[in-house]
Amino acid sequence: MAQRLVLQRLLSLTPRTLPLQSPLAPCVPPAPYSRAFSTSAACRSTFNVQDGNDFQDRVVNNPKPVVVDFHAQWCGPCKILGPRLEKVVAKQDGKVLMAKVDIDDHTDLAIEYEVSAVPTVLAMKNGDVVDKFVGIKDEDQLEAFLKKLIGA
Repeated sequence: MAQRLVLQRLLSLTPRTLPLQSPLAPCVPPAPYSRAFSTSAACRSTFNVQDGNDFQDRVVNNPKPVVVDFHAQWCGPCKILGPRLEKVVAKQDGKVLMAKVDIDDHTDLAIEYEVSAVPTVLAMKNGDVVDKFVGIKDEDQLEAFLKKLIGA
């Protein structure tokens, strides 16, 4: 019972979502109580998935390779991996995009892509999953993962 109260207090202090950014829109200052994790380059290449149709349009039907980060707000390792992955994706200068999917908001997508633990990261090309990993990776491992995806 005490743990539940502590968790509720913690969650009430934690921002729930990042502001929606169009991949082509310039970065705007974040709304109160939300965080901006990255530079303008990352704002152009990273986006939050809003629903199944959005995922279909921006990930599955995207001509560019897309890294999909399945995460949760309550997941400690996700909070470490997310900014690290955004930074590495931003270094790719638009050759790859990053979609962020909160599994609590989009359980259907997590089930469809067989996500059983978070963080899970999928590499997608032409609508197909071509690679994946579960857990935290360091920046060198993430760069190798992305280079394999984009064929560099």
